[in-house]
Amino acid sequence: MTAAPASTGFGRESGQNPQAAPAPATSINVIDVANIEVIYNHVILVLKGVSLSVPEGGIVALLGGNGAGKSTTLKSISNLLRTERGEVTKGHIHCRGERVDGLTPNDLVRRGVIQVMEGRHCFGHLTVEENLLTGAFIHGSKRRQIADDLEKVYHYFPRLKERRTSQAGYTSGGEQQMTAIGRALMSRPTTILLDEPSMGLAPQLVEEIFEIVKNLNEQEKVSILLAEQNTNVALRYAHYGYILENGRVVLDGNAAALRENEDVKEFYLGIAGEGRRSFRDVKHYRRRKRWL
Repeated sequence: MTAAPASTGFGRESGQNPQAAPAPATSINVIDVANIEVIYNHVILVLKGVSLSVPEGGIVALLGGNGAGKSTTLKSISNLLRTERGEVTKGHIHCRGERVDGLTPNDLVRRGVIQVMEGRHCFGHLTVEENLLTGAFIHGSKRRQIADDLEKVYHYFPRLKERRTSQAGYTSGGEQQMTAIGRALMSRPTTILLDEPSMGLAPQLVEEIFEIVKNLNEQEKVSILLAEQNTNVALRYAHYGYILENGRVVLDGNAAALRENEDVKEFYLGIAGEGRRSFRDVKHYRRRKRWL
């Protein structure tokens, strides 16, 4: 993989590249979610008092099994719930101190918060480059600025430059995921909500995608909230993690601490202790209401 350049970023300045990925030492949160509840079709309660924060320049992983509420949490932040007859009925969401749960999705994109949907959702009949250019439409950028941003995307995703004239629907799953992330970058985001980037990809491609995500975070200073079932990979690249079960946050902490947690090892990393043990006997979490 071609190393991403240390540059002035998508309309933003970039400092020297850090050697590791420590949790950022800052008190500024780009996203604050406080005690939200989400209901679908006025009946189905999906999220039950979820709270989380994304610090400036951080990578935060939202972990859990299928149906835990990860995608719903991201859609609550990006305000895409209404397209699926869902709504936030309690709690509130702030972006850099401003309450945003009443805004439209395009208002949030203009504020630098953009979601990369699960399943990639490329325009299959458009070429790879045409897909990327759709991401620049929101800002009405000048032609020179669009060309600069496009070249920046190609630096991070050199494979897309090779496939720029191919129809996106005929590219591989990994190339479509790169296209979806590149399209988000064309909007010059400050925060990306990344939903299941490893879904359906070969392990080698998963590592490549996560390395690029890490480079974007370190070099372009893009904050990332990552919803992922692949706990092992996510905790290696994230600074902080939250684990969701049945619509509730049941555990959170620094990524390094979560990797060493016995319950996380047992039920999310597949590292069992000695002998066979009953799920019922050993599964336990210290549940606490962090918003009190």
